[in-house]
Amino acid sequence: MSSTSSPGRGRPARLDRSGTVDTALELLDSLGLDDLTMRRLADSLGVRAGALYRHFATKRDLLTAMAERMLADIPAPRADGDWEERLAGLARAMRTALLAHRDGARVYAGTHSTGAHTLRFSDTVTGVLREAGFADEDAARALMAVVNFTVGHTLEEQAALRPGDEGTADPEPLRQAVESGTFHHLVAALPTLTSTDFTAHFEFGLRLLVHGLRALRESGTQRDPGGV
Repeated sequence: MSSTSSPGRGRPARLDRSGTVDTALELLDSLGLDDLTMRRLADSLGVRAGALYRHFATKRDLLTAMAERMLADIPAPRADGDWEERLAGLARAMRTALLAHRDGARVYAGTHSTGAHTLRFSDTVTGVLREAGFADEDAARALMAVVNFTVGHTLEEQAALRPGDEGTADPEPLRQAVESGTFHHLVAALPTLTSTDFTAHFEFGLRLLVHGLRALRESGTQRDPGGV
């Protein structure tokens, strides 16, 4: 974990913003978000905690930079694909990017980054929708729906599988609670409700989103597309 240049004798290490974010992500993977503190990050970098505030005024600023970095390697969708598959591919790529880091979705949630990687991803999603004929307002709201669904799903997925939380992915408490009551419909649905096939859960929700958008597009009830 090195994000500092080699200091001269008796001189403090010089922080590099990009390397500091890399080190923060490494700590996140090893410790989890709850134990990632500015002090621990500073210790890993061999600097005083106060030195971090030259680049990050608050821990929230650091988390925003980390969230921004997570989206750096999301590939652009194929230009020759249909809009539905391109949109679904971007949602899958975002989930993969968040899952690549422990508590990745918790870090990303609520950061509202305006960095280049986040804006490029958002612009790509919006472009896919506008090129498909969606009105600007609908494309913007569809972007928010896709991102919110993906982040929310991944939050639950990572919470269920979080290291150190004994029993979080154990289906037995839910099974026993349902079967001990008169919840007949839940009993019928238990095999799916207790499944840890999170990819299947994600794909079902994503399919609903895309099919709903398709229905909106085909209904002709969209607003004026604004020049698309």
